[in-house]
Amino acid sequence: MKNIFTKEITNEVISRINNLTPETQPKWGKMNVAQMMAHCAVSYETVYTDKHPKPGAVAKFFIKLLAKNQVVSEKPYPKNGRTAPYFLITNERDFEKEKSQLIDYLHKTQELGETHFDGKESHAFGKLTKQEWNNLFYKHIDHHLQQFGV
Repeated sequence: MKNIFTKEITNEVISRINNLTPETQPKWGKMNVAQMMAHCAVSYETVYTDKHPKPGAVAKFFIKLLAKNQVVSEKPYPKNGRTAPYFLITNERDFEKEKSQLIDYLHKTQELGETHFDGKESHAFGKLTKQEWNNLFYKHIDHHLQQFGV
């Protein structure tokens, strides 16, 4: 798994994002490109904002039990997999705004670095190691950039 906390890999991901256009079509799935970038930003919004309410204790238990390993492991996501409700983006989004926001989140995450995230509490999974955070961030965005052919 590539390390999203390194400048080299962050720049590589941003370069892939910069290859997207408002007309870029997905190879699978229902989201358009702006919706996809908004969807990818949710992982960062749960870290940097209070936009998404944290799940209650019972919900968190089941999320950890049923989804944590799939999200933080190195095993790739399947195409057209299910997602948490707050990750669903169904309304139209502004391409340039979503692109800029996602790139800003990538820069911020890389600048904070893996030591900042090592042992940090996640929105739904409890404390994660720096490797689990890396897998969560990199695997998700890589999956969706592949979805859009970049």
